[in-house]
Amino acid sequence: MRLIIAMIVGLGFGNLSYAQDKAPAPSAKVVWLTFSEAVEKSKTSKRPIFIDVYTDWCGWCKVMDKNTFSDPKVADLLNEKFYAVKFDAEQREDVVFNGQTFKFVESGRSGYHQLAAALLNNKLSYPTVVFLDENFGMISPVPGYRQAPEFHMIAQYVSGGHYKSASLEDWKKDYKSPY
Repeated sequence: MRLIIAMIVGLGFGNLSYAQDKAPAPSAKVVWLTFSEAVEKSKTSKRPIFIDVYTDWCGWCKVMDKNTFSDPKVADLLNEKFYAVKFDAEQREDVVFNGQTFKFVESGRSGYHQLAAALLNNKLSYPTVVFLDENFGMISPVPGYRQAPEFHMIAQYVSGGHYKSASLEDWKKDYKSPY
């Protein structure tokens, strides 16, 4: 009996070491960076930046976190093709970007961050996601809640650079959804 248990345990460990040699499984977890971290990484290894502009009180932001950003296909796409940033539109810490310091602005019971206002073209609506190109140029803010299949399509459109030569509507006709 001990011999059988030893063989089973040995085979199990053998399979574990074999599994470690394989490619990793999809993460289903976005690797979120701060805005400053993403900018620094992009300076040495060019990649577009994806920014999820949210607030703590935004219910649809939480739904998007739960249903969209936790989807394995979305998470893998964001991790492979972008530097992904979670940016609290009401954070109080200063952010220095391109020689300019963006600050928190008191307004009403709370306020807003100047960088959020700049990224959203002064249309403070949440959730809104923003895509920047490799040189930190604005590609487009995309307001509103997006389910995983629609978000994946938009992110694929941007990550492939298709926005440079085709409208989203035209490109959609050739898009092959993984869903």
